[in-house]
Amino acid sequence: MEGTVFTPCLEGMKHVKSEQGEMLTMPFLDLCKTLFPVLDKFGAAMTIVKSDISGNITRLEKNYLSDPDKYKYLYTIVQGEIESGTAKGSSSCTNGLLWLTRAMDFLVELCRNLVAHQDWSMSQACGDSYQKTLKKWHGWFASSTSSMGLKLAPDRKKFMEVTAGSGDINADMERFFSEFGPLLQENHKFLASVGMDDMKAA
Repeated sequence: MEGTVFTPCLEGMKHVKSEQGEMLTMPFLDLCKTLFPVLDKFGAAMTIVKSDISGNITRLEKNYLSDPDKYKYLYTIVQGEIESGTAKGSSSCTNGLLWLTRAMDFLVELCRNLVAHQDWSMSQACGDSYQKTLKKWHGWFASSTSSMGLKLAPDRKKFMEVTAGSGDINADMERFFSEFGPLLQENHKFLASVGMDDMKAA
């Protein structure tokens, strides 16, 4: 593997905004897809998270493909649903973007933990990241299912080895959380501005 498992994501971040600084729909979704190989390295621990992310990407992609010119910018999808009164539905694209962003928050926090706490086990790093990002939005069922899944987290040393490839995994993870984190915060800021950042899981 040329570089680390994060190399495609670090490359993708350069193309996620228009010259005017607006978040572009397909480059953002493609950027999220570059993290599937990272999730795969976690094995069974991330099966639910990956399927959730995949479902939300597919939902947003389908909407974008229905009118690529109209939905070139990510937030126009949400604005369209707010105007039509469908944004709060559980199968809305607004809900999809919110949960996609939250899942990415979890990955950003996890990488931050792995770099900052070299002595932590993988399950400790996962558990702390889950508490800080997803737990408060999950109902009891989602919370207990996620907690069970995270107990299957792989050995930390092995994970770092299989994700490193020919690159510097710590340096790439640091770039990942310091550059991707602010993009996710922009999503939250926009969703909060339209009153859609605090929806919980049913």
